[in-house]
Amino acid sequence: MQKTGRCVIVQEAPKTAGFGAEIAARVAEECIYDLLAPVARVTGWDVHTPLYRLEMKQLPSTARVVDAAKRTLAAG
Repeated sequence: MQKTGRCVIVQEAPKTAGFGAEIAARVAEECIYDLLAPVARVTGWDVHTPLYRLEMKQLPSTARVVDAAKRTLAAG
């Protein structure tokens, strides 16, 4: 965190009440002065896990991760 000043958290679980939220909270508690941009979270959608045929549409895509990284870099 100190080196780049940025943080992107990626998880397959939904955004609300997920493990990534706990990581973001810890980063905010301990590294807030080192951050140059807000913490970005790329997660699954806030829906129930769909049937196996649609499961891949619920997971974070590479494009969403790259977009979050670009937004984080542009913010600082």
